[in-house]
Amino acid sequence: MVKWLKKYSFNGSKALALAFAVATTSGGGTGQIFAQEAILGAPADVGDAVAEIEHLPRLNLDNPLRLNFSGSWEKDFQRSDKWEDELSRMMTIRQERSAIQSTGGAGVLGPSVSIGNINLNSSRARGSSIVDLARLAEYVSRQTTMEIYQDRNEVRIERRGEADLVCTLAEGPTETFSSDHGAEMCGWDRQQLVFRTALPGDLDIMHRFSVSSNTKVLRMVVSISSRDSAPFNLIQAFNRYDASSGPFNCTQTITRGKVCSQTTILE
Repeated sequence: MVKWLKKYSFNGSKALALAFAVATTSGGGTGQIFAQEAILGAPADVGDAVAEIEHLPRLNLDNPLRLNFSGSWEKDFQRSDKWEDELSRMMTIRQERSAIQSTGGAGVLGPSVSIGNINLNSSRARGSSIVDLARLAEYVSRQTTMEIYQDRNEVRIERRGEADLVCTLAEGPTETFSSDHGAEMCGWDRQQLVFRTALPGDLDIMHRFSVSSNTKVLRMVVSISSRDSAPFNLIQAFNRYDASSGPFNCTQTITRGKVCSQTTILE
């Protein structure tokens, strides 16, 4: 077997020699001895090629491939939630449920508080706290652009004015930091990247990132919850854009869309 391999494979077909060497090496036993003898008798370039094949990364089903989140992203205001509209929707649902559940004079309401066109009951802590959660969600998701870097080991999300969100590509939850001021963990829910931050006072902030199959649209869901309250969710959409430096400086605004001004280079 070794003589046949030397006579035909090394002289005429490197591919056959490599296939035989890899197959027999993985099988062990006598086949492994044949493969080793064949490699020792082969030209130097064939032996190097076999060594390169043995060092190629193997597919790890416990650490699946991830979609590519990397790039420069700018907010799509047309497809993103407005916190006032989402707050109004949630308050309407709560008021309808409260009206259905109330019986007789059991639910004595205190003086109402108006915020915009939303009437709140000051005697209900949960009714008031939802406004605070909504404002916090709006503050957390205020960034109009993001830079995301991704390699084989981790994903890093850079946001102006905020600490970076960093997570590995491995399976299972990962604690990114922990202190007296709170703790943060990250992990993967299938192809969604999830960050969860626990703050004092049972305040919980969750970021959930997902990217479209063509990697052109990024979706970020911010969920804010406190104690036993239902989470307040805001969905933000981002489009990939070219952030390479050019003669124009552009800023995304709510009222006028993207406003660009030409930069002047002083000599």
